[in-house]
Amino acid sequence: MNAGNSQSARLALLQRLGEGGHRIFTPEVARSLLGKSSASYVNQILHSLTRHGWLVRQRRGLYALSPNVFQGAPMHEFELAVALVKPAALSHWSALSIHELTEQVPHEVFVLTTAEASLPYDRVSGGQLCINGSRFRFCQVKPEHFFGIETIWRGGGDTPIPVTDPERTLLDGLARPQYCGDFGLVYEAFERRRSSLHLDRIIGYALRLGPTSAKRLGWILERIGLPPQSLERLAALPIRGYRPLDPTALRRGPCNSKWNIIENLPGRVSR
Repeated sequence: MNAGNSQSARLALLQRLGEGGHRIFTPEVARSLLGKSSASYVNQILHSLTRHGWLVRQRRGLYALSPNVFQGAPMHEFELAVALVKPAALSHWSALSIHELTEQVPHEVFVLTTAEASLPYDRVSGGQLCINGSRFRFCQVKPEHFFGIETIWRGGGDTPIPVTDPERTLLDGLARPQYCGDFGLVYEAFERRRSSLHLDRIIGYALRLGPTSAKRLGWILERIGLPPQSLERLAALPIRGYRPLDPTALRRGPCNSKWNIIENLPGRVSR
């Protein structure tokens, strides 16, 4: 590789990455910005830029511009989270915190993706990935269940970050309360959202996610005081057998025949 051409290519790539807002990128993105360059040539360029401190390798196949290159706010861990896998959206406990539905701060970043996505399991343990001191947990769903996403902005207002909206976040909490702290915190989040809950939206989401989500939602909405007539679509949905309200707890407790729910409640929720 000619030294002059190499230096010119390195400078061109850095300039195009910065102009295009590619604070985090893959070798494929770099190759597209350099035109018809071969994959091996681009990899040499990336290796050289990393060795000289212009790039930071996040994991295999993923790079970030060094703070020495880009201007503005430092890269937020949320930016990295949604770049690690595609499709991706911040979810569960992270989304609860973003929407101010909990005062508990998660110690890892939760990312919703699909069952078909290739997860970055380099040095991963128990479904987690640790990069530069930040921990990421990936929550996979069926492709048809990847919906209810909105956008927030990080990085000085320049970086769009997908995140599950409040209604989808609450439903995800019912399905996996362990990823939101516990069922008690999910219940508290519903109470916080009650006055601003988009009822048609959350019911529509629950019906798309299936009978178990719908029945859990109906039970909890009735519990926090929503009128029964507003919950008729959830109550009318057929389901066989009983589902535990808290999927992480033992299937023990009273059976609610209206919602086909086993009320295996934590003590702080039970009344």
